[in-house]
Amino acid sequence: MGHDWILSVLSDLKTYAEQNGLPSLAGQLTDTAVVARAEIAGQSDGGYGVTNGDDRRARRTSGEVGVG
Repeated sequence: MGHDWILSVLSDLKTYAEQNGLPSLAGQLTDTAVVARAEIAGQSDGGYGVTNGDDRRARRTSGEVGVG
């Protein structure tokens, strides 16, 4: 199971945010899931997943800008 459970939790939180009128939070949770997947993958291949812990690149490519 490893760290994969966190992806499920993030998905549940995103669904809640979307269904309850919290679009900025939903967007941030999408970004967070991208970072989590990268770091989890990085652990399994010996890498770090996100360069220097910098997730700004993930935010820029997600289409979300700022907190809103």
